Amino acid sequence: MHRYLPFIIVGTVAALTLAGGTILYRAKRPSLLTISAQRSTEGSQSGHALGPADAPVTLEEFGDFQCPPCGALSEPLNQLAHDFPRLRIIFRHFPLAVHQHAMDAALAAEAAGMQGRFWQMHDILYRDQAIWSQSTDVRGLFSSYAGMLGLKLDRFQKDMMSNEAAERIKSDQREAGKLQVTNTPTIFLNNRAVPPTSLNAPDLRRSVEAAMKEASPH
Repeated sequence: MHRYLPFIIVGTVAALTLAGGTILYRAKRPSLLTISAQRSTEGSQSGHALGPADAPVTLEEFGDFQCPPCGALSEPLNQLAHDFPRLRIIFRHFPLAVHQHAMDAALAAEAAGMQGRFWQMHDILYRDQAIWSQSTDVRGLFSSYAGMLGLKLDRFQKDMMSNEAAERIKSDQREAGKLQVTNTPTIFLNNRAVPPTSLNAPDLRRSVEAAMKEASPH
């Protein structure tokens, strides 16, 4: 699956920022959550998904584009999507109030999604997280990212301010409330929360592999 773009990736400083942030965020993670088997389909239709709708394994993330641990997991999740064609990955917005630019970033991703480029903007936002998080003109930066993606800028800027984009985010937030999600990243694998200690590339891969084996007919 090719969703990678030719732009400068944040270097050593960004990597250190992400690594340091991971420790702080994981310390605040909530206890293990489980989604009811009778879960409403309303929320499941609002997220952005990669992979087949009938996939035997679904990985669902509640993320914040300004959250360093979410950024650290972005590429590992991309790799899982590439390596497991029968895996479905769903991303849901959960911008935290403590992050000044998280909501604008979510709106930018939704505006890009209205032109068919949600996942490309998703990747840029996480890879350039250390840059725009410190910016005093995030919307200007987001517009430059939209230009890199070949989006129509007038439409992108209008869509960022639209009720439709805001409602998509609110829908994900409502779903998070139902599931008692309080922090990011929160990841569910086939409706069961992944423990905070397993929110790293090797453990996530092992969890997906185990879920695939469990879902396979014997």
